[in-house]
Amino acid sequence: MKKNIFLLGLLVCSMMSVAQTTENTDKPESWYFKLGGSYFIQTAATEFPIVNGQLPNTDVYGPNGTTLISRKTNHGSFGEGFRSGLTAGYRFSTRLGVEMGINYYSSADKLMVETTNRLVATSPANIFVTGDAVGKIRAWDLSPSLVLFLGETKGFEPYTKVGIIVPIHGDLTIETNREYYTAQGVVAKTYSEDVVKPNPTIGFMAAIGTSYKLGKKIAVFAEVEYRNFTVHGKTKETTVFTENGVDKLHTPSTFRQDASYSAIHTNYVSQLSTSSNSRVTNAAGFDDTRATDDISSFVGISGIGLTVGLKYSL
Repeated sequence: MKKNIFLLGLLVCSMMSVAQTTENTDKPESWYFKLGGSYFIQTAATEFPIVNGQLPNTDVYGPNGTTLISRKTNHGSFGEGFRSGLTAGYRFSTRLGVEMGINYYSSADKLMVETTNRLVATSPANIFVTGDAVGKIRAWDLSPSLVLFLGETKGFEPYTKVGIIVPIHGDLTIETNREYYTAQGVVAKTYSEDVVKPNPTIGFMAAIGTSYKLGKKIAVFAEVEYRNFTVHGKTKETTVFTENGVDKLHTPSTFRQDASYSAIHTNYVSQLSTSSNSRVTNAAGFDDTRATDDISSFVGISGIGLTVGLKYSL
């Protein structure tokens, strides 16, 4: 984070210096608005966090359900996905301006955990499980930035900008599907949704683009943007749990015997101690009526994307 802030400061200073040296006496102060859509691809993939006690692996077991045949660690970034946004901009001069964007982002689905044919019970018969956990981020953010216009030529006006990303609302939803079966066939199917709320964070963004005039006030624009930030979990809540299509969120079931408040709610902390509400460090004092304390994990939302849209100048 400190590195990103330092880089942002350096780029801002460089842009202001260039703007001051290239600015002429013509100062067309004006407002403009941009409406655009983006698609991002992920960069800087990292290992996914633990999901409900399961390591972020793709595991395949042999016919006996205990012999591990293959294991692959699942990496990725939630920086891949679609974004739409509305931006208001103000030009102080022919070279320098500022923008404030509000954006809605929906990431691509990311496989976080997958298990095939693991033995989970031996009574009254051998029971195996196959399933996966898939995560998706949806979020709103604000993106203030400083813009340097590089001059217009034949209707084209290239520009660069740097700024920050401030998420204002959103969550990570993890959908888990499991199928339990014996040698005779499927015993049960379970489905759950866990919603992870984030701690406040700030990210870094930089972009280069150009607009092209279609008329006196209307233009199209395209820009390539790089963004980089991580999000730490604050709380987690299981909002849905069904077994064979029947709601079992608050009811113990065959394959989810603990339906207490502590099993459904989690508070993420930086450190566990003997005073934490944790079965790991405070088993004797664990309180089922309170949220479980767990170590905070993080996910990356780093990516590079292309935005295209319309620009209207007042």
